[in-house]
Amino acid sequence: MTTHCTHLDGIHNVTPSARGCEECLSSGDVWLHLRICRTCGHVGCCDDSPNRHATAHFHETGHPVIEGYDPPEGWGWCYVDEVMFDLRDRMTPQLGPIPRYY
Repeated sequence: MTTHCTHLDGIHNVTPSARGCEECLSSGDVWLHLRICRTCGHVGCCDDSPNRHATAHFHETGHPVIEGYDPPEGWGWCYVDEVMFDLRDRMTPQLGPIPRYY
C-alpha cells in the first residue's frame, strides 16, 4: 500500500449515472451507502451493501477512484493504491434526492 494516490490526475468532474445504485435500482435490491466513480460517474453501492456494485465496477473497468457519494462524505478512495484522500473541495453534486433503502 502506498501513502498517496498515484491516480489523482485521473479524477474527473462527472455526472452521476443514476439517483441511486444503478444496478440495485434495476434489480430492486437495497443498498446502504453510495459511491460514485470519478472516472465515468457510475453510481454503485458500498462494500457494506449486499451487492458491492461500486467495487464490482472497479473490477470490470479498472477505474481506480471512487467518492463517498451518499451521504456526501467528502472523501475519495483509490482501489489501486488503497489510500483515502480528501475530496471536500471537489465533491460531486447529487442529481436530486436519493431514495433510502436501509
